[in-house]
Amino acid sequence: MAMLAHQPADGSDEGFYSAATGAGASAPASSSPAASALCDLHFFVRYTLREYTGFMWQHGGFLIRRRRIRWPASLYLRIKSTAAAALNFVLLGRGKRTYEFTIDRHGIVRTSGGVTLIDWSDVTAVRTYSSGFMMVLKRGTLPIPYRCLDETQQRGMQILAEARRENALH
Repeated sequence: MAMLAHQPADGSDEGFYSAATGAGASAPASSSPAASALCDLHFFVRYTLREYTGFMWQHGGFLIRRRRIRWPASLYLRIKSTAAAALNFVLLGRGKRTYEFTIDRHGIVRTSGGVTLIDWSDVTAVRTYSSGFMMVLKRGTLPIPYRCLDETQQRGMQILAEARRENALH
């Protein structure tokens, strides 16, 4: 799978991402490859309960630290949010489904029984955790385990995470 730099067809030097909207960057593709390169990804995910709760435990910890909530309230909130995510996982039968993801310059397509289209303007961040990537959306999250990605796809996701991080800092 090749890494592709996506540039507009009109020849302008706008790249793929923007600090304000996530839709078009102000830096030329040649000056910042991370801001304009994205690998077209296609992969399948079937989550396990342990894996899913691991993602939620780590993400909950990040959110709690960001809000500067101290112990013991932080521990209580982290346990409560992870338990709620585990209950949601079981009740919605997420472990029984296989999700098909396609990630490209147009956005994210998740298929499992139905199709969910996610525009890049809905993606607020891409975080890196010990077991994979977490795409933080305006309403929800999409955990993507490392085990579902080959090396090229992992590099593509890493570039995406770095580009989103750089744009968030501007």
